[in-house]
Amino acid sequence: MPHSASAKKRHRQNLRDRDRNRQIKSTVKTAIRKVLDAVSSGNLEDAREQFRGATKTADKAAAKGTIHPNRAARIKSRLSARVLALAKGEAPVAGKGRG
Repeated sequence: MPHSASAKKRHRQNLRDRDRNRQIKSTVKTAIRKVLDAVSSGNLEDAREQFRGATKTADKAAAKGTIHPNRAARIKSRLSARVLALAKGEAPVAGKGRG
């Protein structure tokens, strides 16, 4: 446990920031999941709408420093490829995981 006043304050800040970062990361993951669900169901309009939301969410998380800007770009690129494949009527792009 921290002993000095400054260490106690830093500990409080770390706990608060950790909770905020977890919430933001969870929001990003949920947005990704919604896009992938829309793509897997074959609903192009819903996929495009969810993609716009996911893009905004990823950019906000990167701007706040919760995720790295390159990760936000990678998320947007991979989701965009899936939505474009759906628009062209092609098979979904294979990849590891959900994003």
